[in-house]
Amino acid sequence: MSEPPVGTGALVVVPTYDEAGSIGALLDGVLAAVPGAHVLVVDDASPDGTGDLVAARPEPEVHLLRRAGKDGLGAAYRAGFAWALERGYDVVVEMDADLSHPPERLPALLSAVGPGGADLALGSRYVDGGATVGWPLHRQLLSRGGNAYIGAALRLGVDDATAGFRAFRAPLLAQMGATSMRSTGYCFQVETTLRAVRDGARVVEVPITFTERASGSSKMGAGIVAEAVARITWWGVLDRVRRRSRRQAGPGRARSR
Repeated sequence: MSEPPVGTGALVVVPTYDEAGSIGALLDGVLAAVPGAHVLVVDDASPDGTGDLVAARPEPEVHLLRRAGKDGLGAAYRAGFAWALERGYDVVVEMDADLSHPPERLPALLSAVGPGGADLALGSRYVDGGATVGWPLHRQLLSRGGNAYIGAALRLGVDDATAGFRAFRAPLLAQMGATSMRSTGYCFQVETTLRAVRDGARVVEVPITFTERASGSSKMGAGIVAEAVARITWWGVLDRVRRRSRRQAGPGRARSR
């Protein structure tokens, strides 16, 4: 697989662990939807041979980053972001390998962060035109309840802060230190959204239809949920402390003038 030239537009980063059943169709869909884009598969030593399937692809737009073992979604994306920034891509997209994110919506995401557009575009299930298909009730409640809690705790002004299908302008990733974030599970999505909003980035939501995976198993577990609750609560507490400190400092500064 060839190295891309510097500044080659969009890179779609796809983390994988045991996604042999869907990775081929996903790559076909991405390359058909955005023929000019490159794809980086970040594979965590999948026992089912996912990495080998990617390595066998003939397209020069498809790249593979092999990692030593399973180390969490956040770590995979940090590695992918670092790879993208080192090579000068203009836009970096996050996308799942299990076909839950529709490749045909990639042009809409990329258009949203095009010239004069947003810094971050979220593929949102919870704005007008967005939807989920095939989720059992408990998953719907977990997702919607989680986003409601995030909205109350962090006041980000978005409806789908946990969206895993999103496009960043590369300068935003560098500005907000995306390669140094500490979250490991799906909380990584909330942390990137939080940092983007706190850094004054323009964030928009693009409606998508999220479809439950057709093969493989979900990586969502109790530990991932616990990490998210703990971190979001802590960030919310810190945010309120900062807001209170600014309010208390305001009158003093006014009197000193």
